[in-house]
Amino acid sequence: MATWIVFLRAVNVGRRSYPMAELRQTLTDAGYANVETHIQTGNVRLTSGLRSRAKLEAAVEKVLEADRGFEVPVVALTPVELAALAADVEIISSTDPPSGGHYVSLLKATPTAGATGTIEADPPDGERLVVRGRSVHLLYDKPYHEAKRSNAWVEKAMGVATNRNAKVIRALAQKWGS
Repeated sequence: MATWIVFLRAVNVGRRSYPMAELRQTLTDAGYANVETHIQTGNVRLTSGLRSRAKLEAAVEKVLEADRGFEVPVVALTPVELAALAADVEIISSTDPPSGGHYVSLLKATPTAGATGTIEADPPDGERLVVRGRSVHLLYDKPYHEAKRSNAWVEKAMGVATNRNAKVIRALAQKWGS
């Protein structure tokens, strides 16, 4: 059995409600084991016989869409990848700490070198973007709602992504990282 940390995109926003108790039950009923959630933003730990990230993501998305009636894209990481992501958060934040916040867009696919260059190049004042593997670190010296380069902007450049703040990444790594 493989352990996965699964991040749901855009749940509990607007009409896209997915109470965490119902999410845990849905995934358990679908055959996943050791299902846990963390806060209401769609952070799930589970174990599965699926060892392929792409197969796991597709299977979970199919289960969630069948249950909710709308698409729920997911991004999956292993516990080791989550721990490495949290380490990146610490390194990147400590180099030039952002005064407005540190957010991480988790990508479904690894970006090309060209896409990485586009994302990191010429950010607006008070914003820095750093690509590491399948994540884009968004560092702001302004409030999040004032940023021009948000998760939506990252998605336009790199495809499906879901966003968490650095505090959530740290908490999840403490709880579920290896």
